[in-house]
Amino acid sequence: MVSTSPIPVGSSIFFSFALFTISVLVLLLIRRFLTLRATPAYLIIPVFLALALPASVVLLVPIDLASSSRDGGSPQAIWLPDRLILVSWRIAYWLIFVLTWAILPLLGEYIDSGYRDPKSRIQYSIRSNARYQLIVLCCALVGLVYISIQNGFQFRSIKALVMALAYVWGLVLAIYLMGHGLVSIPRTLFRNASVSGRLRRLQSHAPRLHDRLMDAINDLENLESQVNQLQRRKTGSARDFQDWIEELGESSTPPEARSLLQPTEGSDTVPAVITERYMADLTRRLQRARHQRARFVDEWDRLVLTAADLQAIINSSASKKLEFSHSSYRSTSLPRVKFLTPYMRYHVYVHLIPSSRLALGALFSAASVCVVWSELIKSLAPRLSIVTLSVVSYHKNPAPVGFGRQVAASVWLLYMCWAALVGVNDAKVWGNRALVRRNTYGESACWYAGLVARLTVPIAYNFLTFLPENVRLDTTFYQFLGQYIDLTPLGKGFDYFFPVFILLPICATLFNLYGRVKNVCGFGLLEEEEEDLENNPAGYGLGGWREGRDLIDRELNGLGSLALSTRSGQSPRPSSRADEGTRGFSSSRNSGIEAIRSSRPARGATPVSAPLEEGDQETFFQSFAHRVRNTFETASKPQWLQGDAFRLPRWMGSEGNGGNDGNSGLARWFGGRPEPGGVRL
Repeated sequence: MVSTSPIPVGSSIFFSFALFTISVLVLLLIRRFLTLRATPAYLIIPVFLALALPASVVLLVPIDLASSSRDGGSPQAIWLPDRLILVSWRIAYWLIFVLTWAILPLLGEYIDSGYRDPKSRIQYSIRSNARYQLIVLCCALVGLVYISIQNGFQFRSIKALVMALAYVWGLVLAIYLMGHGLVSIPRTLFRNASVSGRLRRLQSHAPRLHDRLMDAINDLENLESQVNQLQRRKTGSARDFQDWIEELGESSTPPEARSLLQPTEGSDTVPAVITERYMADLTRRLQRARHQRARFVDEWDRLVLTAADLQAIINSSASKKLEFSHSSYRSTSLPRVKFLTPYMRYHVYVHLIPSSRLALGALFSAASVCVVWSELIKSLAPRLSIVTLSVVSYHKNPAPVGFGRQVAASVWLLYMCWAALVGVNDAKVWGNRALVRRNTYGESACWYAGLVARLTVPIAYNFLTFLPENVRLDTTFYQFLGQYIDLTPLGKGFDYFFPVFILLPICATLFNLYGRVKNVCGFGLLEEEEEDLENNPAGYGLGGWREGRDLIDRELNGLGSLALSTRSGQSPRPSSRADEGTRGFSSSRNSGIEAIRSSRPARGATPVSAPLEEGDQETFFQSFAHRVRNTFETASKPQWLQGDAFRLPRWMGSEGNGGNDGNSGLARWFGGRPEPGGVRL
């Protein structure tokens, strides 16, 4: 029975002000990754709703708890009438449902279609989503038949099935991502507390990131060379798409730098007959390549400047004064305090900030332990749950939720959502989607916004299961969503036993199971720079931290792909228009890239051990190992080995068996050697 209580004025003002604050923060967040003026409204509005509505869920849950637990008096908390809360839950839930399952997927493919006219874009979007939507529809039909047999064919059963399916899928994804984030957040703080360790990890990550940047530039060059070939065609089927081709040419690299863009060997050639499908595919690939290049340019820019700042912090230990270089175009993640003197700045960055990170790491470690303990103990002994005790009091069976406990509930819920979003950022299973400052691809923005909206409601209801049953059943959120989940066999008890599997991603992250899977299978879900340091602590050879240090130094000296020392102001940013993609590099930028390519050895070459520099200290065992290695490497060949090479027996060699075909000697005992590039099973 829904009560009709008078609307409290103070709580209503607070609720309205909180929603306004959330809207402003969401707009600022969107502005960080998209250009508001250049981005069309049909993209801004869905993305805004997909971020603002989940943020309002974090606000609604504590208000719902206080409103449902009041005992008739005036509660010392923010509360609203039950009817208003029910309407708010309906609006938030069903808008999130429609956005995540229909609007955002269709809109993402609409932006990524590559076609020019809206009709063709809509058709491409529907075709691209048809397979996924068909799979979802088939699963829903199977579940509908089962529910209809058990409970009868009613609208309530259909509604319960839809809500249960969406909740189960969201909870599975949220538990995996949240489990990783609960470990990643405190571990990152502990690691970043060490300035030298953070610098070493950045240096070890630099070669891999630089390779990706070079690959992205090469891919874009190949595609722009196709556009250049199309512009030279003045006859045939190319005349029908002349305006389209000219539009692609205008958004490509400027003419003064186009002479540097030569197609590499094996690049795609232009077909003899130009069709609309080919032009749309070329446009789509160009858009993706430009934004992929912008992504790695932004990552490389931040890595280089952050490494320079960290090196400056390390170098300041002698003079006790800290001055940052390249301050006119700074874009690092280090906090900036401009009014400090060099001496005070040294103590802030050397002592205060690392200590703060250690303290926050310990705090978040305790919070992660509390969340995991509450997940494991909630179905056995909910009174032992730390999260429950911080939100609900058992003195009055239980007591009404006050303002302080509302704040505690918001903090716990916000931390769980933050952990899940950290898992989204760290997991590398989303293809080439990424968030780039002021230049995020429209399809990536839709996908990330949809994922945020899809994770929030399951996490909010999972948080509600921490609370005692009499408190949970009285909330409007449970009456709206929980009863339908418990009604279906799919959802009944699922939210109690499945969160125990949060231990799987936690153990995988703690013990680096992702790195072991990568070593065994050749791929990994997460990137672990720490593994590279463990395998190659000295940093010698290609791909080590010494190579990354050289790349960063070359970049800071103006010889790299960004030419930092030659920039007079801001870092080179591509154009941020959502439809046109990013613009080309300047000629000085391309000359820097060519200098990098010519000076850097190719992968797979024999690594040459670099001598130790003055700043590196060598232990006794490392010195002994180096001397032994130098002794063997510089020793001359004995005279008895200077003649003919040692010859293998005939039954072990390849003589008389048709040469080195891989099926001779011992090789034919084990099935021979597979063809180059193939796998023999």
